[in-house]
Amino acid sequence: MNWSEMFFQSWNGIVRTLIVGTLAYGFLVVSLRVSGKRTLAKLNAFDLVITVAFGSTLASILLSESVALAEGATALALLIALQYAVTALSVRSARFARAVRAEPSLLLRDGTPLPEAMRRARVTHEELDAVVRTEGRGGLHDISAVILESDGSFSVIAEPQGPSAP
Repeated sequence: MNWSEMFFQSWNGIVRTLIVGTLAYGFLVVSLRVSGKRTLAKLNAFDLVITVAFGSTLASILLSESVALAEGATALALLIALQYAVTALSVRSARFARAVRAEPSLLLRDGTPLPEAMRRARVTHEELDAVVRTEGRGGLHDISAVILESDGSFSVIAEPQGPSAP
């Protein structure tokens, strides 16, 4: 094993990384700007997968000499086009939307956990308590609802703090 190659192989690799990395990054920024805000929205698990795929593809372009800039740019453009197509189809077809994204799950209503919904979402009582504590609430009895959103985040809706003024 050549120990010195672990730390430095050649200036060619460094120059390639600087040039190709800058161009690939610029291409990704421009492409995401053209494709619109929805491309990187984190509304559901599918969106998260696409975001991770962008990062993985960019890393491959940067670090793999066997991936040419044109191939990498094509891969990024393909991911953006597929994301655009999936979101466009989701807007036009409720059936398709249900197939590619999860619906939010109500886990607690009026301070009472909903065991069946929690089981389906694989959320424990301890995790539900932790979500409520994260929101600065003393306990479940202070909460009107806890919803597991389609992106995996939790929404906590507190009980009203008293009568509202007219």
